[in-house]
Amino acid sequence: MRHVFLQAAIEEAKVGLETGGIPIGSVLVIDGRIAGRGHNKRIQKGSPVLHAEMDCLQNAGRLTASEYRRATLYSTLSPCDMCSGAALLYRIPRIVIGENRTFRGPEDYLRSRGVELQVVDDPQCFLLMEEFIRQNGSLWNEDIGV
Repeated sequence: MRHVFLQAAIEEAKVGLETGGIPIGSVLVIDGRIAGRGHNKRIQKGSPVLHAEMDCLQNAGRLTASEYRRATLYSTLSPCDMCSGAALLYRIPRIVIGENRTFRGPEDYLRSRGVELQVVDDPQCFLLMEEFIRQNGSLWNEDIGV
C-alpha cells in the first residue's frame, strides 16, 4: 500500500501535468500533517526556480527552525541540487523519494550531511516521469539544466 503522504505528492504531480507542466509533486509533513504541498510550475509560471519542492516550501509559508527539524519532505522524484540545497538550508532531516531512476539528485551528498533518505521506487512515480520524458524531452532537459 502506498504511503498517504507520497500519494499526496503524486496527486500534486498529476495536477502539474494536467496544467501543462512537469509531473513532479512534493509535500512537507510536520508532526503527521501536511504543512505544505506543491508541484513543478516552471513552465506554467515561466519560472527558473519553481520546482515541486520549492513550490511546496513556498506554500508552507514561514516556519520556525524547530518545525523544519521535525519535518519530512516527500517528493515524487529525487530532488535536484537546488531543492536539496533548500532542504539542507532549513535542516529538514528526512526526505522520502518516490523514484530516482529517471533522475537522481545529489543523494550521496544529502546522506553525507546527515539527511535520512528513503527511496521508495514507486511504479506510478516512475511511469509519470518516464512517459513525460519520452513525450517532452526538450522540456525535461530544460528543467534539469541540460
